[in-house]
Amino acid sequence: MSAEILRLNDYRIDDVADGEIDLITAVDVAIRDLHEILLCWGSEVARQRAEECELMLRRAFAGLVVGQSESQ
Repeated sequence: MSAEILRLNDYRIDDVADGEIDLITAVDVAIRDLHEILLCWGSEVARQRAEECELMLRRAFAGLVVGQSESQ
């Protein structure tokens, strides 16, 4: 099992073709995003980053669930 290591500001869900990202990479990015959110808590940047983080995790989770149901 492996995950692509990305610099925090380099990754955004719009950069990934069709929004596909594996769950491990999504969790890795989310952890780093949450750190950045805490550093600028209450700002517009923090709110935007939280929304992006949520969307990324939802898409990765949905991709995993769909992938598992297709393989059954």
